[in-house]
Amino acid sequence: MIYMDNAATTMHKPESVAKAVAEALCSMGNAGRGAHAASLGASRIIYDTREKLAGFFHAENPKQIVFTSNSTESLNTAIKGILEPGDHAVTTMLEHNSVLRPLYEMQDKGVELSIVKSNPQGTIDYDDIEKEIRENTKAVVCTHGSNLTGNLVDIRKVGEIAHRHGVLFVVDASQTAGVFPIDVQADGIDILCFTGHKGLLGPQGTGGLYVREGLAVRPLKSGGSGVQTYSKTHPSEMPTALEAGTLNGHGIAGLHAALEYLAEEGIDSIRACEQALMWRFYEGVKAIPGVKVYGDFSGKERCPIVTLNIRDYDSSEVSDELLMTYDISTRPGAHCAPLMHEALGTVEQGAVRFSFSHFNTEEEIDTAIRAVKELAEEE
Repeated sequence: MIYMDNAATTMHKPESVAKAVAEALCSMGNAGRGAHAASLGASRIIYDTREKLAGFFHAENPKQIVFTSNSTESLNTAIKGILEPGDHAVTTMLEHNSVLRPLYEMQDKGVELSIVKSNPQGTIDYDDIEKEIRENTKAVVCTHGSNLTGNLVDIRKVGEIAHRHGVLFVVDASQTAGVFPIDVQADGIDILCFTGHKGLLGPQGTGGLYVREGLAVRPLKSGGSGVQTYSKTHPSEMPTALEAGTLNGHGIAGLHAALEYLAEEGIDSIRACEQALMWRFYEGVKAIPGVKVYGDFSGKERCPIVTLNIRDYDSSEVSDELLMTYDISTRPGAHCAPLMHEALGTVEQGAVRFSFSHFNTEEEIDTAIRAVKELAEEE
């Protein structure tokens, strides 16, 4: 199988990741729940992973890195943990439902919401973000990279706008963590939400968030923490404040190995490879009659994603044909990005997304180009 659905999850992982998970399953106890070797070993690997992530994102303190199960949990924690009735939030049409749905829930509870519009190329005007900021604006919440078009958002520019107005800045880095450099301090990010199973090359069920030191976030969950057992309230110290219950230590061990792999290979090298493959595919399909490619390709830097449609064919039928005839795995449909499809005019048709990994090859790219061309030529 030629796997080109890496924006959903990176299926091909470094061998060290699988090995680390297997070893953890056979040796790891519950971190913070004992003083025996199995528990202490779990605590060490979790803390070391926390330190690696803090360095990776340039966090000021490893205690500001919180582990979750994925970006969705991270974004729910962030959005529901800082907004209150009467507050106002700003977001964009580029967002995934993991941003939109929690915001809609908070809107139902009395939070005001403004959504910055996108143009048909899937980009926003940064001035529009600033125009939406009001006296009661609490936060700007936006993606770093669109999971549908691959377009990047200049988060440093958005961070400057937010902080100029004393507004919190929450970033969804689901598509960019592990691929693009992120410096939470230089970029003015108050809360960074990320998942482990995409660009970070870790297992599913891992993720986290960075919370700026001094910023209090209401916990999404409360319960066991391994400390302060006799307190009726959950501990307020970070990171325990946002980590109720047993962590996915086995998955975090895999994420630890993935971070070591990324450090060894270098994310700049990985990104260059993925973008070269993406551009090779884009150049091969963009001029095929009957093919429409979505997104802004005017700049070199973008997520390794190319999304397209062929004639008026349903995107699911195209994706099925790619799999059945050419053994190419892609993602069709709405991609959990409803407002982006409104902007692109693809609500009914959906779109076929090709998303690339550095584990893909040029031969696979050329096979995919040929497949798109042959499908476009069919009557």
